[in-house]
Amino acid sequence: MSERAMPGRTDGLISLGAADALWVDLTADSAVPTAPGAFTCSPAQARVGYALLGGHVVATVRTSSGQWSVPEAEVRRAAAELNAVGMDRRDLVRIGPFREVPRQGRDEETQLRWRQRIAGELREPSGLERAARGEVGRPYHLAGIDWRQMLVERIRDGTRRTWWLPRAVVRLLDAAEHNETRWVEAARAHQAGAAATEPPSRPRQAGDADGRQTTSIEGPTASPRLYNGELEGQLYSVLSRKPGTPRRVAGWACAVCRTAPAAVLDHCHEHGYVRAPVCQSCNTQERPDHLYSNDIRVANRYTRLFHTDADDWLRHWHRCPGCRARTTLPLPHLAAWTAHIACRSLRPTHRAPGGREPCGVLRVSWTGSQNAPRSCLLTVAVDFCPSGEHRVLARIPYREAAERFGVWLAETAPAVAAAAGPDRLDGLPAQPRPVIADVSGEGLALF
Repeated sequence: MSERAMPGRTDGLISLGAADALWVDLTADSAVPTAPGAFTCSPAQARVGYALLGGHVVATVRTSSGQWSVPEAEVRRAAAELNAVGMDRRDLVRIGPFREVPRQGRDEETQLRWRQRIAGELREPSGLERAARGEVGRPYHLAGIDWRQMLVERIRDGTRRTWWLPRAVVRLLDAAEHNETRWVEAARAHQAGAAATEPPSRPRQAGDADGRQTTSIEGPTASPRLYNGELEGQLYSVLSRKPGTPRRVAGWACAVCRTAPAAVLDHCHEHGYVRAPVCQSCNTQERPDHLYSNDIRVANRYTRLFHTDADDWLRHWHRCPGCRARTTLPLPHLAAWTAHIACRSLRPTHRAPGGREPCGVLRVSWTGSQNAPRSCLLTVAVDFCPSGEHRVLARIPYREAAERFGVWLAETAPAVAAAAGPDRLDGLPAQPRPVIADVSGEGLALF
């Protein structure tokens, strides 16, 4: 980044207007579009002691002249980190609308609550049209990010609209909301402690030699701690009912991406064991795209699950003692793997301007369940073929799919495979879930 003199710059501080101009200038080439007004337009919170830039909280200060300012170095640091973020506009996460949830007892003026803000904007009359046109003066930025340039609208069931944003942007906004909450809580605790320890006649004022005054503490609190398997082997049905679990989960960083704060407790729906705390983005990516209870569509995101980030995801899935001991995955994930990896060579292609493209969309369904492996059969098919065909690519028995997965796991993630297998039972809880009878005649002792 090039250094340049900023108007109103005094001892490292610049005015809010100058900070807005600097933010836009430094992020002009960022993959994530930014917008002016990060400090001066709603929902900016500069006059309450902080503002959000990307995933960061930047403290604002008020000089002796009464002017609100911000450290220039903090703006440059936030811009540099945003410029390093890569974004795939096809890797989308649904952000609404969802069913209404009870309003939490938080101060709206000091919370980003970005999902609610976007939903509120789009529920207004012609909100989508105004967002698409980019009307001047409308506060479309969130944490300095122009979400209107990335919003994707989809129509479901012919009438219902849904809204989607790229996964990288969702992670940034989730991190900003998390860091803002921690910053505000720490600021309130700091003010309460100062009020309790100092005489009422001489209230403490945070300042320095040139007369600057801040409204709160100097910057955000520590980052969430890394997850080290503290919850491994516990049953989700028990742990989720314990008081204080949500607060405990929020103290960890996501166990998969290790960057965003954790928001939910991911668990294996097949065995009931807790895997790890994860962020909303990773939880959405990991969730199978069910069409019916025994039928899923294999979306593009499985490229990341089974290719680019396969080692991290396989390690995460095998945090479940049941999956690890059987060297397998839950049935929907194993079905997706079978379609995406094992049947890749069977998928037909069609001519396209850039060469040949895979035909249609993969879909996989199954009969029976993993509890009766002899009668469980996976069927891999192609939907939405350009030629109008809906062709079945393969029918694979569950046991064959599980054996193929075990071979592929040993080649793709040797460390994960080495910790798995029927001879690795030390990680299983003493009292697992009740045994389910295997109607095929061969018992599944671990279930």
